[in-house]
Amino acid sequence: MLSWIAVVLAAVAVAVVAWVCLTAWGAVVHGNPAYALVLGATTLLAIVGIALALRGARAAKPLRVAGRVALLVAAAAGIAVVAWLRPYPAVEPALTAMRTDASVTVTESPDRIVFLPSGEVSSTAVFFQPGALVDARAYAAVLRPLAERGHPVVIAKQPLGIAFLALGAFDEARDAVPDAADWVVGGHSLGGTVASMQADENDGTAASPVTGLLLYASYPADDISASLTARVLSISGTEDGLAAPEKIDESAATLPTDTEFLVLEGVSHAQFGAYGPQAGDGTAEVSDEVARQEISEASRLFVDSLAIG
Repeated sequence: MLSWIAVVLAAVAVAVVAWVCLTAWGAVVHGNPAYALVLGATTLLAIVGIALALRGARAAKPLRVAGRVALLVAAAAGIAVVAWLRPYPAVEPALTAMRTDASVTVTESPDRIVFLPSGEVSSTAVFFQPGALVDARAYAAVLRPLAERGHPVVIAKQPLGIAFLALGAFDEARDAVPDAADWVVGGHSLGGTVASMQADENDGTAASPVTGLLLYASYPADDISASLTARVLSISGTEDGLAAPEKIDESAATLPTDTEFLVLEGVSHAQFGAYGPQAGDGTAEVSDEVARQEISEASRLFVDSLAIG
């Protein structure tokens, strides 16, 4: 009986991998390779599990029931995690914004996306942490105008789509844009929470310090109101079902007193990127284009105001 349960779980694991590849292939291929490795390992373990289960059934070799049950429970939990980690794939206009043209050069590596202006380059660069499980490319359309304005932009590709697993990404971004004199660090949702930590840790550094923190539908995990010296812009939406307006209001005291709060009417959580609807979000009352233009323009004005050259 347990052997056949193992076979069913293995088949479910293969089905989950197939579902992820069919529905989020672009995000898997263009994302941090950690999730692709997880999918590959899941498939391999499923095949091995089926082979062992069927061999055990034919040979009728007894195994310790408690150990096998625990292993099956762990396998089921692992399959659930793999399914939960499926990324939200980027959609248009983000995909078009990923193209290099005469104004911006776009490069991708396994752990970052870099937008470099082709003309005069500002010494103020932008580093951005995506929201949890969101394809990094989903922020291309909203952040590309900053590069068109002259600011280098680096978007982190987080392992497994979790910002807390990319705590070193800002240091790597500094290496990718060595000529930047100072940085604006930002992020969406969970990415903004981690960006707050990175800004707080780096705003007093002698070399290429953080001079600005840009929060998209986000807030700090800890109180940084007294320690953070960088300027802060918090952009949120009235129809956000995840970083709801009341959460933004409640967290205001954890940010410096001179923080600028911009609340956009009708904007939902998922409209800060281009990755389709998100579970638990509210219903947007403005178009994605209007939301994107408002977010992008506010971000541009903020970064421009901090630029020192």
